[in-house]
Amino acid sequence: STKMDLLHSNGVLIIQHLQRDYRAYQDFLNFMSHVGDPRNIFSIYFPLWFQLNQVVGTKMIWVAVIGDWFNLIFKWILFGHRPYWWVQETMIYPNQSSPCLEQFPITCETGPGSPSGHAMGSSCVWYVMVTAALSYTVRWKDKSSVTLHRLTWSFLWSVFWIIQISVCISRVFIATHFPHQVILGVFAGILVAEAFEHTPAIQTASLRMYIKTNLFLFIFALGFYLVLKLLDIDLLWSVPKAKKWCANPDWINIDTTPFAGLVRNLGALFGLGIGINSEMFILSCKGKNSCKISFRILCIAASLATLQLYNFVKIPTHTEYLFYILSFCKSAAMPLTVVALVPYCVHSLMRTTEKKLN
Repeated sequence: STKMDLLHSNGVLIIQHLQRDYRAYQDFLNFMSHVGDPRNIFSIYFPLWFQLNQVVGTKMIWVAVIGDWFNLIFKWILFGHRPYWWVQETMIYPNQSSPCLEQFPITCETGPGSPSGHAMGSSCVWYVMVTAALSYTVRWKDKSSVTLHRLTWSFLWSVFWIIQISVCISRVFIATHFPHQVILGVFAGILVAEAFEHTPAIQTASLRMYIKTNLFLFIFALGFYLVLKLLDIDLLWSVPKAKKWCANPDWINIDTTPFAGLVRNLGALFGLGIGINSEMFILSCKGKNSCKISFRILCIAASLATLQLYNFVKIPTHTEYLFYILSFCKSAAMPLTVVALVPYCVHSLMRTTEKKLN
């Protein structure tokens, strides 16, 4: 439509301005784009928070998974273009002189562009972390503590918005999103996170509930895709565009396709369900050692170190279905490691040490 073309062309002008005038901040902006990567939720934020507060850690996974699922459905409905291919195909520029947008190794996302998954994932998980941190200070009653709570409130929400704005600017700078797409992503993420502030049932969910939720999310997404395919609407229309207009074919990654994100998130939720309902979790994270600071610190350190090793596990991409299966297994292993395997090993080590000392 004419209005959407006008919105896109104005977005292109903003991208050109950023790429021209903020070149000196390129490394920082690329770094912030990585900060907003939803995969960091499972490998960094979740291991830290789960050992500090299991309620917050559990909520974080649910918010990340459901938020990313909504992001996928919204992308399929909105059919949002990405700047790096839109400028090559639009007919609104005279004499076929399309603007030149620089691309980067992290530019060539293959899914639709609206809303931004990075902006949505970043805002929802940081919203959970900020509200969790403030829940500790809101209980303070005396006058000096109330003042400290207000200062803390102002500081944390300032940090929240600085991070969200930085992530948004970085996604626009690398020409993978238009400005309106990142703004929509931020507010959509906040809405999802706020919804889970009023959903306490996830803390007592059984393994059966986790499996039912996984099946519902998968069947709905797959059914939505197949129904529209029968109507001759290809929801993977963006993948050929990304392959055609990406400046470097090596920058195209199957991990950015719509179904790759779905499989990754379903695996993480499934792994969390198995972990929380396992005997290892009950023995370690619900045992007497769970209240010790040393236990939690060891669990955090061991979890972060172990999850970094998963980055060295490269999943073969030559067969798409095999990639999805192995990606599901790898994603399930990560929260299972944090919730059950590492705490159980640390618990066993501490118990063995205590026996030797006695």
